[in-house]
Amino acid sequence: MAGASEAAPHPYVPTDLKLPDYVPISLPLSTILGGYLLTSLFLVLLVWTLSGRLTKKAKIDRLLMCWWIFTGLTHMVLEGYFVFSPEFYKDKTSFYLAEVWKEYSKGDSRYAARESGIVSIEGLTSVLEGPACILAAYAIASGKSYSYILQFAISLGQLYGTLLYYVTAVLDGDDFSSGPFYYYAYYVVANSFWILIPSLIGIRCWKKICIAMSIESQTKTKTL
Repeated sequence: MAGASEAAPHPYVPTDLKLPDYVPISLPLSTILGGYLLTSLFLVLLVWTLSGRLTKKAKIDRLLMCWWIFTGLTHMVLEGYFVFSPEFYKDKTSFYLAEVWKEYSKGDSRYAARESGIVSIEGLTSVLEGPACILAAYAIASGKSYSYILQFAISLGQLYGTLLYYVTAVLDGDDFSSGPFYYYAYYVVANSFWILIPSLIGIRCWKKICIAMSIESQTKTKTL
């Protein structure tokens, strides 16, 4: 007879992964995904609406503000919870953020296992990149001179973190998913946005910085 403290069977890979006192997911998938999507949509619409009150802000700047606020809060709130809640898989209260990570771990069980590389990546992302993203949105809104270089730096950091996330998985066998749906929906598609969008922003900022430096160089040449 199993002891009273024995953990329930978990859906993660490998099946013999030790998760003492594991508590199964209690919220339905529709609630977990729907809550994240609706909250994200509300946040983006809110930032878009508020940014419309700023004078002389192009649509691209307003879209960038939406992205930086969205990704910044995702880093700080969602990923921050993971970093500072090492026993989220034991949660019995149906706390939403714990349920999110129980669900996401089906796509990458390294999260449930608290693999050191994953914790390190997410820790740096939540503590450093999260606040920097909020600062980037402020820099765009207020027209700060460091706006482009800050956005470029954050984009490089996001690209580096995401690529490192994938590379470490491949080097360790790329076998951390509970099934094809979780592999492609969570591990591949969900993370691909943090490759595509930072790449586009990085290219744009690079061009803007190069143009500014070219103008400055020409101005100095004319004054000599």
